[in-house]
Amino acid sequence: MSYMVGFGQRYPQHIHHRGSSIPSIHEHPQRVGCHDGYQFSDSGSPNPNVLLGAVVGGPDNQDNFADDRKNFQQSEPATYINAPFVGVLAFFSAQS
Repeated sequence: MSYMVGFGQRYPQHIHHRGSSIPSIHEHPQRVGCHDGYQFSDSGSPNPNVLLGAVVGGPDNQDNFADDRKNFQQSEPATYINAPFVGVLAFFSAQS
């Protein structure tokens, strides 16, 4: 399984990310207030917006991964996860 969203055959589908879990304005033109988003984030459906390239927290210490939005420790893309990855890519890009 890939922990980078959109990479490979199997990747996380239930990302703990507000913008990714709420439908686009084209599919849901009504206003979505701060507390209204829970109906989407609490659903069992995959995120309607693929957060392509985001790296999520990954497996636990037993190498298990629950693809669940409520499990933010494993399914949230955060700067402390993505920044080192981007830094390494920037380093190698500068070397070529």
